[in-house]
Amino acid sequence: MADAFIAALCERVKDHAARKAPLRIRGGGTKDFYGAARDGEVLDMSPYAGIVAYEPKELVVTVRAGTRLADLEAELASQRQMLAFEPPRFGDAATIGGTVACAFSGPRRPYAGSARDFVLGTRIVNGKGEDLSFGGRVIKNVAGYDVSRLMAGALGTLGVITEISFKVLPRPAAEATLAFDLDEEDATRQVNVWAGQPLPLSATAWQDGKLRVRLSGAPTAIAAAKAKMGGEEIDAGRYWEDVREHRLAFFAGAPVLWRLSVPQTAPSVKTPNAQLIEWGGGLRWTSGPVDAFELRSSVERVGGHATLFRGADGAAGAFHPLQPAIAKIHRRLKSAFDPAGVLNPGRMYDF
Repeated sequence: MADAFIAALCERVKDHAARKAPLRIRGGGTKDFYGAARDGEVLDMSPYAGIVAYEPKELVVTVRAGTRLADLEAELASQRQMLAFEPPRFGDAATIGGTVACAFSGPRRPYAGSARDFVLGTRIVNGKGEDLSFGGRVIKNVAGYDVSRLMAGALGTLGVITEISFKVLPRPAAEATLAFDLDEEDATRQVNVWAGQPLPLSATAWQDGKLRVRLSGAPTAIAAAKAKMGGEEIDAGRYWEDVREHRLAFFAGAPVLWRLSVPQTAPSVKTPNAQLIEWGGGLRWTSGPVDAFELRSSVERVGGHATLFRGADGAAGAFHPLQPAIAKIHRRLKSAFDPAGVLNPGRMYDF
């Protein structure tokens, strides 16, 4: 059945490439809000689901792209393991293929690694309708690209992800959350001081003068960290899950949401609306309408970039404009993997 699905997928992509008819790759549809245009005939990957291989002792799992993220995480949890990049779902139907295509990572990202860091290998169908595997059995392709990691964040514009192999990690034995009353500048400075010390940090979030810090690891390590850091230990409840899934009031009430990616030690980026700051200062969310050019210019000045995560009319483009040299590389990659330009055209940039 799996072979038949892949064979049919290859033929379908070849047919669309011959006709230059666009395809819109879709898993659970929970991230349809993300990115630019979504044109073309829907290519539903949700039927191609299931765990291909899982070796808990080796900390490796291979899974089909249409597998629901919730199902994969439940299987890993049964072995007290996890996807360490803590990916958000944004809906029960979220698939692992869509998660990797968007390269979404959650609160644990700066302390454990990004989605891209945990991808060991991928199997894809490129824009020519070829079934290709990278990583694991094949280290890299003849062009020299690290294709497995290249697929993370490409939004399906370079290939249809069919299977992914991940490195997984053990779940922490214990967790605790500390709260501190600090302004933005002091909170950012403090979390970066802590990040340079042997402390079991696993998440930070600042909003409205309150900094929350999650600790994860052995109970003895957490106890020692609490004694050193101070603050007030709080019952976080579902707070970190709500941060990850954008269920906090800050997110739920934001028809327009911008994602600012900056160096962790970057100074404050002034915006007309409230901010929520994660990742030790490296990820800053701002809600409400803003002048896109002014915002992106401000973020550029501190060495970062700004993404229109959701909302607005998209006239300014969902993603930060590319420098000419980088845009040239993007175009060359698109041409190499999808010469007819049929896979999610325009989802990232206008090529």
